[in-house]
Amino acid sequence: MTVEATTTTFRTGTWSIDPVHSSVSFTARHLGVAKVRGTFDAFEGTVTTAADPRRSSVVATIRTASVNTRNSQRDGHLRSRDFLDVAAYPTMAFRSTAIRPRDGETVLVDGELTLRGVTRPVTLAVEVGGFADGPNGSTVAGFSATTEIDRTDFGVTGGPAGAIVSDRIRIALEIEATLTA
Repeated sequence: MTVEATTTTFRTGTWSIDPVHSSVSFTARHLGVAKVRGTFDAFEGTVTTAADPRRSSVVATIRTASVNTRNSQRDGHLRSRDFLDVAAYPTMAFRSTAIRPRDGETVLVDGELTLRGVTRPVTLAVEVGGFADGPNGSTVAGFSATTEIDRTDFGVTGGPAGAIVSDRIRIALEIEATLTA
């Protein structure tokens, strides 16, 4: 099977994030010396690309209970009231508010992140990977995005363990989205 080469020709439309070909990951420092990485395995969202890219938009929802660091004890603690409090806040959400050109293939996506019921502004640096025709007749788009948040801005204290986990959390997104009819 061959797949047509990716093209960077901008395409407009509404795109559904494909969770099978996408990832939402995070990195935090532990004891200030080591990086601990994790993912959120359940998420969904929509990217709308407009003829004027500045009028494009993004909305996404992440299921907080899907946090996965490959350590069940740590994952249980992250789901607790000390961190994500998944019983009270089963989702976190992102909604874009503005798209700004940066350079070449990169744009800045300003938006609002809601975590633990607290909404704060964040900016994602987004690299547009391109647009392509998939092997099954679908049309796909690819995006890579990064940002960094201060967990304490969202009321994520970490309880007693909060003293050994960095306040700054790096978030990385690798998104493949499919054009919807």
